[in-house]
Amino acid sequence: MNKINELFNSELKVVNLGMDLFKEDISLQHTDAVQVKWNPPGGGDPKLIEALGKLQDNEKVDQANDQALDIMMNSRLVLRGVARAIDVVPGMTPKTILHAGPPIKFEDMPGPMKGAVIGALIFEGLAEDPDKAVELATSGEIIFDSCHDHQMVGAMTGVTSANMIVHVVQNETYGNFGYSTIHEGSGYTVQRYGSWDEGVIRRLKWLESEFRPVLNDAIERSGGIDVGATIAQALHMSDECHNRNKASSILFYRQILPFLLDTDYDKDVIKRVSEFINSNEHYHLSITMAASKAQLDAATGIEHCSIVTALSRNGSEFGIKVSGLGKDTWLTGKAQLVDGLFFPGYSQADSTPDMGDSSIAETAGLGGFSLGNAPAIVQFVGGTVADALSYVKKMYEVTWSENKNYTIPFLNFRGTPAGVDIRKVIETGILPIITTGIAHKERGKGQIGAGIANPPMECFEKAIVKLAEKE
Repeated sequence: MNKINELFNSELKVVNLGMDLFKEDISLQHTDAVQVKWNPPGGGDPKLIEALGKLQDNEKVDQANDQALDIMMNSRLVLRGVARAIDVVPGMTPKTILHAGPPIKFEDMPGPMKGAVIGALIFEGLAEDPDKAVELATSGEIIFDSCHDHQMVGAMTGVTSANMIVHVVQNETYGNFGYSTIHEGSGYTVQRYGSWDEGVIRRLKWLESEFRPVLNDAIERSGGIDVGATIAQALHMSDECHNRNKASSILFYRQILPFLLDTDYDKDVIKRVSEFINSNEHYHLSITMAASKAQLDAATGIEHCSIVTALSRNGSEFGIKVSGLGKDTWLTGKAQLVDGLFFPGYSQADSTPDMGDSSIAETAGLGGFSLGNAPAIVQFVGGTVADALSYVKKMYEVTWSENKNYTIPFLNFRGTPAGVDIRKVIETGILPIITTGIAHKERGKGQIGAGIANPPMECFEKAIVKLAEKE
């Protein structure tokens, strides 16, 4: 009793968790109080709390997560070449169209993705004009499927057809491959944003006929390019390797140029190929995406594992994959509009909801998870350098470990947050962040801004319940 009296007769230092109302009442009594923002795990949902209870402090899950991170860290990612999708991508047929995000029907696709499909069908010679392309797309003859379900990833719409060109990246440690379409360059008239005009089709045909054999020859002469080493160096040169790829693209150009010059092709042909790469400051994004896909696929299918192996969106739904739920299971929720900065004349009302497979970069610990490395783009996506570091620090709270291969100089070379853990997302209520471009909702109008996106919590809620059911 004396100790209690002693406590209440001394100066109180009050910490309040939860409702602000209690802190306000204490303040009215002229007593200082610290308000701590806190919400119960899973928003207090009994089903989510029960699922979390099964998986939290679970030795089998922890060991599986350690295994997944070991695989990610030990992956040696090597660019082996460029090829037609039909020649290398598993399951690709002359009438297959792959797209970004979880599976979606043509009728449900957003405007840019429909436009990209139209462009792909015209490029393949399967349709003469847009009307014929739409007729074919709705006929049932075309097989639509997710890039992710074919060891592939594609930026923005991600729409890929048989004769489009992809980078081929091998996970040399585990033997699997990742693929991603060539980045066409910036601007409005690119196929990934839904354009199908003559210039777009002409560029796609040039990539297939002239660009592919020359670059592939050069890559083969190089013996393969260590993509992981390029990414690691680019992170120390102010890239975050999703929205900013200037350093990685310059490094790649420097690596490949001697081998391009060593090929037997005509000087003018080599010059056109060289200029295409050198003029595109986002060229390496496609290589980074293919490498990240190969890295994460190797860590897929580990029993009990709660690590996310894909974050992806199709402009309608956001989907995630979790290692312990296997490579074929999608957990989805509604895609959100991106919060960011818009080019003059545009606003969020003009935008397509979050879209693209490029968030495979974040899944590997890049992009929003390494934003502290790229102060030059912080204002472009909306925010300050302090905000960027704050975002990264939050991501440590929802990841299982750190990517020691990819480090952040501003944090004393700490590894980037790696291995999004669905348990931690549910426990903290913190969602992964993605740095991304914003597409106009109409086909062919291209990028209208950039910003920060989040998955819907629904994806993680579905995932933790499903994983807990297996325990």
